[in-house]
Amino acid sequence: MDNKEKTKETVMRLNEIARTVRRAATAAQSQFDDLTDQTVYNTHAKLLVYIANNVVLAPQNRKFVIDDNNKNILRFMLYYFNNCNLAEKVFPDKGYKLHKNLLIMGGVGVGKTMLMQIFSEYLKATNNPNYFYNVSVTQMTNYFTMHNNIDRYTYNEEAGGGFEGTPINICLNDVGVENRPFYGIDTRTIVEDFLHARNEIWTQTAVGQRKFAHLTTNLDAKELKEAFTDDFGRLVDRFKTYNVINLKGDSRR
Repeated sequence: MDNKEKTKETVMRLNEIARTVRRAATAAQSQFDDLTDQTVYNTHAKLLVYIANNVVLAPQNRKFVIDDNNKNILRFMLYYFNNCNLAEKVFPDKGYKLHKNLLIMGGVGVGKTMLMQIFSEYLKATNNPNYFYNVSVTQMTNYFTMHNNIDRYTYNEEAGGGFEGTPINICLNDVGVENRPFYGIDTRTIVEDFLHARNEIWTQTAVGQRKFAHLTTNLDAKELKEAFTDDFGRLVDRFKTYNVINLKGDSRR
């Protein structure tokens, strides 16, 4: 085979690889409904409210309230979790991106955890690949006391094979609320390990294949930075991978 034929064969092979990659990307996007269609969006919005009222809040015998404090956040999150680029236009001055994690902050009782519970159930019901598990810092700390690691919440290597872990989408609630000794280690150290590991998972994975680690916290931006400041600024820098959403309003409890 001369050089010309070899070059032609190489080009054909690489073009076929490119087509394969393109087909995979198209197949991944096809898992999501097109929320740029207003009718489709409205149907998803109604389903979200139905799940909020009949699954998440039904045991409390109360209804989900949509008001000026959360309506645009709900719109953003519906677009965001359905991988719709319109998410980035809901709050154009915030610079929110589809590929970033969510960090929802706000006062006690404003509905941060409830909001993530509602979306978790909604994503599960719609078989959305962005479905995430809701867990608390206390739950993760309890896991640590039993296993002396937090692998399930980070790389999840025990569930995988070989050298590759199988991390999952997760939302860790109430970050930074408490820092207490727990069987020889404090909760802040455990959360720090979680943040470091999940940032590594996020940065070392292709954008279209990333696994998310969302957070909720009662702390404001200043308090959060103070709680997780280290000598090198690495932890605080991790929060640049988050869309920081400030949920305002009175307690909904």
